[in-house]
Amino acid sequence: MEKPYVIGMDMGGTNTVFGVVDARGTVISKSAIKTGAHTDVNLYIEDLHDELIKLIDTAGGADKFKGIGIGAPNGNFYTGNIEFAPNLPWKGVIPFAKLVSEKLNIPAALTNDANAAAIGEMTYGAARGMKNFIMITLGTGVGSGIIIDGKLVYGHDGFAGELGHTTAICENGRLCGCGKHGCLETYCSATGVARTAREILSSTTKDSILRNIPVDSITSKDVYDAAVEGDDVAKEIFDYTGKILGRSLADFVAFSAPEAIILFGGLTKSGDFIMKPVRESMEENLLPLWKGKIKLLFSELKEADAAVLGASALAWEL
Repeated sequence: MEKPYVIGMDMGGTNTVFGVVDARGTVISKSAIKTGAHTDVNLYIEDLHDELIKLIDTAGGADKFKGIGIGAPNGNFYTGNIEFAPNLPWKGVIPFAKLVSEKLNIPAALTNDANAAAIGEMTYGAARGMKNFIMITLGTGVGSGIIIDGKLVYGHDGFAGELGHTTAICENGRLCGCGKHGCLETYCSATGVARTAREILSSTTKDSILRNIPVDSITSKDVYDAAVEGDDVAKEIFDYTGKILGRSLADFVAFSAPEAIILFGGLTKSGDFIMKPVRESMEENLLPLWKGKIKLLFSELKEADAAVLGASALAWEL
């Protein structure tokens, strides 16, 4: 009997979102659990099972499902393992696809969360019809999925495309969760924006709405809300972030000559506050042969659906 459904699962550093997807790419139902609340991966698997089984039973039971596709930080497509993910509470090598498959008795495949988002964007979103583009995810961290000649780049070991851990600042760069200093992720993720806010507020005496918030509690959304109110310090934070990201995007163009770079994730909700300085900085730093040629786009998919749909595509191949 033909199995009409798959499960797509998007694991982020904060939340894990999953959904039942049919063969036409329609998300039939969705749910979520907290990722970071589980310091023991086995307890996480238990909670994941308890939520997923509700969706599975509503869709007719496990026999209706061809597989589970998972997008996870540092997810290795070749092995099914999550390996040394800095933004997850579990360290080392986790045989995640195996744990999920055994718990739910459904085959599972896994890839990097940003790779899953790229596949979703290519199939359903702003990258439809494109064969060369880069997906940059701006969430708790900075991830990337690289499509060249219509194929996702995995490299020899499954980990190609860790652009969030390229060095954005060489001298006195911020310490990253990966152990390096100056990674792009430490400046251009949502958490990086909050770090910039703290640094700028401590180095200036300018009035700012952000001073009404305990400095260690400031989030990227707080910065956006302040920018909307015309706050000059908030705009300076976005300008600083955009300058760094745009410069890095120009570097990424130099090695793959993409038709477009697509920005995805929570930070993109800041709209032109982030897009304008990113575009200006990218154009300023591009080699002349690419100036004015590279599209810079926001994802056209709902934040959760892009990675859920992308991950689900893996499951049809099982």
